Amino acid sequence: MDETAARIGLDRRAAIGFGLAGMAVLTTGAQAQTVMPGDGILPGDPGENLVLWPGTPPGGAGLDLPPQRVTNHAIAGMPPDRSADHIGVPRLDVFRPDRPDGSAVILAPGGGYVREYLDGEAFETARRLTGFGVTCFVLRYRLPGEGWAERSNVPLQDAQRAMRLVRANAARFGLDPARVGFLGFSAGGHVACSLATRFAAPVYRPVDAADNADAKPNFVVTLYPVVTMGEGAHNGSRLALLGAAPTPEQIDLYSCEKNVTAAAPPVFIALAADDPLVPPAPNGIAFFAGLRAAGVPAELHVFEQGGHGFGIAKMAGKPGAIWPELLVAWARSHGFFRG
Repeated sequence: MDETAARIGLDRRAAIGFGLAGMAVLTTGAQAQTVMPGDGILPGDPGENLVLWPGTPPGGAGLDLPPQRVTNHAIAGMPPDRSADHIGVPRLDVFRPDRPDGSAVILAPGGGYVREYLDGEAFETARRLTGFGVTCFVLRYRLPGEGWAERSNVPLQDAQRAMRLVRANAARFGLDPARVGFLGFSAGGHVACSLATRFAAPVYRPVDAADNADAKPNFVVTLYPVVTMGEGAHNGSRLALLGAAPTPEQIDLYSCEKNVTAAAPPVFIALAADDPLVPPAPNGIAFFAGLRAAGVPAELHVFEQGGHGFGIAKMAGKPGAIWPELLVAWARSHGFFRG
């Protein structure tokens, strides 16, 4: 395989952007948000990266994005809570377990398709799953509204490429290519559900030998997912993905609950009944119903409390805090995890 397509341990400033000069504060009413200087890296962040595309990503010809921006949303004294946008160099951040069991999960953070929340969702969950022997890859996928051609396919392009690249590098990471899953939160959940239903869609031209690998995940996990682009959609995600005036055909194509077939992989879904942003019934629950109707193995957990974006730490003290253990038990029951 072309080594340029699998650059691991890439210099971080090249992967993230060339940094920001100084620091800016963005006021959004309740809380000041700080744009972090430099690349926004904190101690303990993963030091190993895998860049998705060997050159310009699909649809990026002539695009001149600013350096990747990392914004701190944390309140003083609280754990890190960063988000990223201006994703010009999509990549995978690698979390290796001490005792790998050969399984892998690619994690897509949420953020309404306009940003990607790193700490409270993806990094936190990756660190938990490595404790069970799972090698984790946090996907910094491109955001559709940042100027890319064929904007609506950009997240799926990166998700398919990520699956293929992880499988193409299975020996390097000590992975079983038949036990590679994809986990998404919120809008990242839409990425996950899109991959579950459209893993074979020809959304980009092959760029190297890695694209010979299968893009179908062996299993999919989705947390409080954005699923539909129709009635009950998260309007911000729909606007970012499809623009202000999508056609009925676009709405149907990107409404994952309408595209489930028997070929979809097994799916685990967890969400909260009191989610005020992404209504459960037309989103996660509708996707579960579509999976069951198609005969696809699926498990759904609807917790009474949790709201939206609960991750792990925000569920502390609530019954839904058990969701990571429920996920691991489900994955073990199917043979995906063995640690």
